[in-house]
Amino acid sequence: MRFLPVSLTTILVELADLDQTLALFASLEADPIDGIEETVPAARTLMIRFRPEKIEAEALAGEIATRDLSAKIAPSDKLVEIPVRYDGEDLADVAELTGLTVEEVIRRHTDSEFTVAFCGFAPGFGYLVGGDPALHVPRRQSPRTRIPAGSVALAGAFSGVYPQNSPGGWQILGTTPLKMWDIEREPGALFQPGYRVRFFDMDKAGRSIEAPAAKPAAAKAVANSDAAHFEVLATPMPAVFQDLGRFGQTGQGVSASGALDRSAFNAANRIVGNPANAPCLELTLGGFSFRSSSRAVIGVTGASCVITVKSETYSFEATPYTPISLETGDVVTFSNPSAGMRCYLAVRGGFDVAPVLGSSATDTLAVVGPESVVAGSVVNLRDEKSGLSSVSIDEVPAFDLPKAGDVVTLDVVYGPRTDWFTQKGIETLTSQHWQVTPQSSRVGIRLAGEVPVERKDSAELPSEGTATGAIQIPHSGQPVLFLADHPLTGGYPVIGAVAEYHLDLAGQIPINAKIQFRPLGPFTDIPVKKNTEISGDKP
Repeated sequence: MRFLPVSLTTILVELADLDQTLALFASLEADPIDGIEETVPAARTLMIRFRPEKIEAEALAGEIATRDLSAKIAPSDKLVEIPVRYDGEDLADVAELTGLTVEEVIRRHTDSEFTVAFCGFAPGFGYLVGGDPALHVPRRQSPRTRIPAGSVALAGAFSGVYPQNSPGGWQILGTTPLKMWDIEREPGALFQPGYRVRFFDMDKAGRSIEAPAAKPAAAKAVANSDAAHFEVLATPMPAVFQDLGRFGQTGQGVSASGALDRSAFNAANRIVGNPANAPCLELTLGGFSFRSSSRAVIGVTGASCVITVKSETYSFEATPYTPISLETGDVVTFSNPSAGMRCYLAVRGGFDVAPVLGSSATDTLAVVGPESVVAGSVVNLRDEKSGLSSVSIDEVPAFDLPKAGDVVTLDVVYGPRTDWFTQKGIETLTSQHWQVTPQSSRVGIRLAGEVPVERKDSAELPSEGTATGAIQIPHSGQPVLFLADHPLTGGYPVIGAVAEYHLDLAGQIPINAKIQFRPLGPFTDIPVKKNTEISGDKP
């Protein structure tokens, strides 16, 4: 057992194999350790997010090291049958890689009973184990930019089904008509950890399988002449609702998401006197404009934009970080920001938006949460009086907002896979400036540097949990800095992670700014603090 740093609040436990990983996961579920917030199992690792004020990393490692990993997980009584049309693009390649005929590949796949080991990558994507070892094949050398939803595929010791259109490098055997992820279904993911899974050939079996019925879709909120609302006039980039995040859904492959600049998000709600975590609109870049159907009080924080309020009789420039009073018919327009990337718009009483899986955060990668707000959208307002406090007039930005061309320094915790890189590669990460490219989004900041980060070899990393702030290094050697909408698991090594106290700043770095990574210390495994040290007893 090895304990590796991920960030200041997250560690990675590396184990011998999947059986040990699942045994540790089951042990922590049955007998939790105080201070653990969330666990993400993967092929041979368990990523654990914890509260440092409750337990330090070394003490957590000491507690985990005492756990019995010999217990086997009892098989679930839940069996999911998946109809497949075996017409995949890679079926012939898999036959060649395995030395089998196409017919034998199909037979061995349908004769196997799989178990959902864990979920990740995307909502509803289950990593299935237990198939015929003869079907263990490597990922494709060159991943596809788009794999259709419903694709049944193999990679290494795993089988899986892509729940939505997405890039990927697994070997495609065929497709299923079943919907693997449906937010209207309970649970949304057809595959849940521990479920047993069997595939059958639709063309030969002459039968189909009915998926669990979806709940009736909730009626969408529609504005009427009596309800207070904002009519959105312009959105060069879609606006998204955000709160502090969606936690406790990792079992379905759903990550937290949430506001990229939490300090600005919290300030926006304080300005208008809303309860903590009331949903706000996150506006990326400028050009957003709306008309208010009634009197309202809004607060705007984050990126430095000029906020103009106009009516038929007046026009004025509003001040961010202070309450802004609107009259019926006022049109509010945001300029392009002179610094920063994202603004947060709050309204006193809150937006009338329904939470999804317990949160109003919109995850743009997983497509979970309220719909994006675009030109023509009507955003209803709550007539909420309870829970409101006095407006705040003392709010200020938590940090100086970066501009295009600026060099922004971000503190970095090395790990968990720093030792997959050469010393030259490690020095490259911190010695040069990395430019923020236009391909950046809420998923992550794609960076470009003159010298790529050098790995020791081209070995494949089994999928493992990834944290917000992780700096993942793909084959190109050009880093990707994961933001809130990153995939729950990833298959490229992570050289380090941005310290949590710099994540808000990272979320405001504009395109064409540059990043300087500053390590907080050398890479080292987390030492195990023995139980006697934890309790304070003397040896």
